[in-house]
Formats: sequence, C-alpha cells, structure tokens
Amino acid sequence: MLKIFILLTSLTLLSSSKADPSPNILWIFAEDTSPWLGCYNDPINLEHTPNIDSLANSGILFKRAFAPSPVCSTSRSAIIIGQSAIRFGAHNHRSSRTKNKIQLPKDYKTIPQILQEAGYTTFNYGKKDYNFHWSSSIYNHKLKNYTDFSKLKEMQPFFGQIQIKGGKNNTSKLPLNKKVSPDTVNVPLDYPNHELYKKLVAQHYDAIRMDDDLIGDILNALKTYELDKNTLVVYFSDHGANNFVRHKQMLSEGGLHVPLIISGPEKYIPKKTTRDDLVNLIDLSATTLGWAGIKIPSWFEGQDLFAKNFKERRYIGGHKDRMDHTIDRVRTIRTDEFRYIKNYKLDRILLQPQYRDKKDYTKLLYKLYEEEALSDTHRIIYFGERKDEELYNVKVDPFMLNDLSCDPNFNKILKQHRKLLDEWLSHGDCGMELESIYELQVNGEDAKWGIGVNVEYEKYRIDSDGDGLSDKWEIVNNRDPKDSLLYFEFDCGGWQTEGWYSNNLSSNIAGPLGYLDFKLDDKFGLIQKNGLNLKINPNSSIKLKISSSEDLEIMAIINNTIVGKNKIESSKELKIAELPINISDRAENLNTLSLQFKGNKGAFIRIDSIRMH
Repeated sequence: MLKIFILLTSLTLLSSSKADPSPNILWIFAEDTSPWLGCYNDPINLEHTPNIDSLANSGILFKRAFAPSPVCSTSRSAIIIGQSAIRFGAHNHRSSRTKNKIQLPKDYKTIPQILQEAGYTTFNYGKKDYNFHWSSSIYNHKLKNYTDFSKLKEMQPFFGQIQIKGGKNNTSKLPLNKKVSPDTVNVPLDYPNHELYKKLVAQHYDAIRMDDDLIGDILNALKTYELDKNTLVVYFSDHGANNFVRHKQMLSEGGLHVPLIISGPEKYIPKKTTRDDLVNLIDLSATTLGWAGIKIPSWFEGQDLFAKNFKERRYIGGHKDRMDHTIDRVRTIRTDEFRYIKNYKLDRILLQPQYRDKKDYTKLLYKLYEEEALSDTHRIIYFGERKDEELYNVKVDPFMLNDLSCDPNFNKILKQHRKLLDEWLSHGDCGMELESIYELQVNGEDAKWGIGVNVEYEKYRIDSDGDGLSDKWEIVNNRDPKDSLLYFEFDCGGWQTEGWYSNNLSSNIAGPLGYLDFKLDDKFGLIQKNGLNLKINPNSSIKLKISSSEDLEIMAIINNTIVGKNKIESSKELKIAELPINISDRAENLNTLSLQFKGNKGAFIRIDSIRMH
C-alpha cells in the first residue's frame, strides 16, 4: 500500500505544470508533546482536538514518528540541519551558550538558509534553541504574532516555523468546561498509579487542548489571507511529555514517540491517509526540501518521505548526552518491534539527579523508594542498577517494563540490534569526546537548573579534607566537606560508586540507589578507592554495613598493606562488619583503600555504607 501511494504521489507531481508555484511550507512545532490526540485514537482527547484532527483528515498521519533525541535543543538542532546531532557536535543540551561556540562543519547549512537561497521567505515565531553558532539572518521575515500573515501573500513562497508551547502550556488558562478530570484518566504503566500522576496526565491532555485552539487560529489565518490552497502544514513535536521523568530526557518510547501530521494541497498530500512505517523527524528536513524542488545535501541523514525512490527504514537511531548539568551517554536503536538501549556510564542510576528534582512528582518517586512502597518494576526502572544493555519488545510492551536483554530466547535479536547500533554509530559519534572543563563549569556550577554531581565534575573541583570527594559534591549531598572522615553512603544517583571501582570483578559494582553490589567471579574479589589524602589514627577501624549470600572473609588493605581482617556470616539482612586497623603507632597517610572479599564463587555482596572511625 505504501509503495503504491508513493508511486501515485510521484506521478501526480510529475504531471504538474512546471509553471506551478513552489508551495509554502509551515512547520507548527510543539514543545514536549506526546501523541495523546483524538486522531491517534486516544480515548480522552477523542473529539477534543478538532483542529489537529482536521489536519489528519485532510492529510497524512504518521503513526510511528520518532524524535532524534529526547530533549529540545539536540532534537531541534538535528531537525534544522537534517542530520543527527552526534555527527556535528551539537549533541549536548545547551551548547554554544558560552564563548565556546560550536561551528557547523564546512558547507553545512540550516534548512531556512537553503530555502532562502532558493528564493523562499523564511521566518520563525518563538523558540529556536540550536546547539551551534548560527546567524539570525537565516530568517528574513518576522511575525508580530503567530497569526500575523498579512504580508506573506506578497512574499510567497515561504518557509515558516511557528513554535507552540505544547506540554509547557499554562493550563490554568483553559476554561473549566474543557479541562480533563484526573478521575477519568489512566496513568501510564511505567509510573505509580498515584493521584499526583493522574493530575499530571490530565494536565498534559489539557495542554494539548490549548494547543489545538491555537492551531485552529493558525489555520483560520491561512484561510483569511488565502494562503491555505498552496501551503503545506506540518504539525509535530520535539520530544515527549515534559512532566514525566521517563518521557522527556529518556530514550524511551514515551520520550521519543511524537505526533507527526502533514496536510496540504492534494497534489502533494492525499487526504485521510495514515502511514505506519518508521519515521525519524530528520526525514522532515529532506521532505521539506523535496517539496521545494531542492536537491538533498550530501550530509542529510533523512530521506524525502514522498520521493519515488523512498525506502522504508529498517531502524531509527537516537541519543542522549549531557542534559543541563546531568551528564550521560546513551544510544538507542528502534526497529519494527524492538527498542535496544546501550548505556555507557554505568556508575549512575537510570533516574539521575536532574532539573526536575524539586518537582512534586520527582520527590514522590524518591519518597516511595525510601519507604519501599514502589513496585519491584518501578523500583528497577527508576532506581535500579544500570545495565550496559536493555532490550524491549515495544510492540507488546510499549511502556518498556520487561527488559529482555538477559533472556536467552532473545540472544539473536540482541546481537542483531548491537550490529545495527554499530552500523549507525559508524557514521560518527562526537559523544565519544569529553567536554572541556570550561563547558562543564558553565553547565554544572550553580546553574539555574542545578549543580553537577557526576564524577566528570570532580576532576577540577577541590577536595579539602582528602576523602576523595570534592567540597562541592559533599555540600550538594549533605556531607561535611571539612570533617576529614572516610564516609561513603552510595546515595548519589549521579555518581553511585563515589569513586570505588574494581579491576577483577566483571559485574558492575554500582547497585541500586544507596548501594554497591556485585558477585564474586572467583573465590576473591576486590574493590578499591584511590585519590585519598587522609591522616589515620592507629586505633581506627573500618565499618561496613553489608550483606552477603555466602560466608565471607574481608580484608582491609591500606596503601597495598593488609591492615585488618574479619569474617561475616551469610545474611539477607544488612549487618555491621567492623575491621580494626592494625598499623604502626604513628599516624599514617592514607592514599589508597582496598577491600578484599574471600568466599565462594558467585557470592552476592551488597554494601550500604563504608566508614572509617
């Protein structure tokens, strides 16, 4: 059906007169919006998004469109260039806001630049948010408001972007008779079924309804100024809903699945059509140039969705890197049925400290975790140990609750997706490179969105008391930066290990929030903390709050010398194990502390805290 449709579209275009004017192209670009729309068969908004639904009825609805990244600036940077942001260095959120401007590669141009050079009027009303250096001259017309089309009739063809608030709308302005009652909604299964989340769900529906009214104004303005007959209208969003911590900023279906609807003259767009193929919003860039009759540049990763040589995608790649002060590196591949995720930074939990930590809905998750009131599934997907790979059958598990990466029945599919990721990354990934100290300082030091707590920030910060934790990090995590105490609680989700590591354990030692945990590969296993500079007292002792599935012997090693031993019995419950330190009568300087565990192969060990007294 899709191939026949493309062929018919191509023939229609070929039969058009060469004298036909170039079409106007209008992007209605929503922020933070999930496809909870009537035309997407959402039961809550069915018949409550009439203007957006009218676009779908007069054009094409894309059922499986995905953003290239789950945060605004990286997604928008990719779409306006036509290439994934990891290829040209715009992959970190809020880049180029400083004196260090990211320059586009030679010959790269933005979509409005290319169209302007081809004779188009270009404008943008509202948000821009590009992670690279650009000139305002890429837009050569300004709108006074989002329906100010009075001059455009004489300035055709035009390419315009109208930015709308989407999930960020202030829904207090929505009339009561249009508001959604929290009692009528279902909370997505990857969130607790709590009253607070019901209110968030209802609010997102309200936000979409507000946008629908605004879109109605835009469509009416096009008709008023007789621009509708030759204008292609594209409605889409930069990523998923903003108030859901597993949507925005996450490489999940909720974070990346977005609405995409295209409407316009029938010679370009057929009416009442749906497409189910995988679409990357980067394809919109190529499609836009295709409508204008412009050759697709060599750097474009997308393809014209209506080209006669169009081929359905086998997969879509996506990325997550630094977002505000939260540093990460995650890559994903979405195929027809599966989403594969590759995590590169395993010393931090899935729900890292971030800009929404002061929001009620984030505080609630932490509260429920501390009270052990979360379900096992919710505990794992938010506060659990981060694995290097995840695999979900999103066709049957759209909320990504059942990770199949360790299921031997899916080994073949897992390997296939690894290869697809390697194929996608083979074209370049600037995320392999570290940001400069200057950029880290700008984004992670007392910024309005928060203070960085990842290990990357530690390389330039001061550690006054020599415990291997910087003063700034300790203050943020409610520690005393001048107590000269060796004290590790593993309760910072942005740096779960607090600098402890192992060279002879294959398992990730960063456990769920609040713990280290690991299995012994053999009879021995060792964890170590370097970068210490403490004076220790001969009468000191090391106390571990620990549990083990097997009996253990524990050795304390300071500066490569064994200074203490103790044995503990197997227990599921956390217990205190004390290791008195036997050193010379004079105080010794502590630089490296190691803990060696002797037990049976496969013994599972969990550590809640490590203290030296």
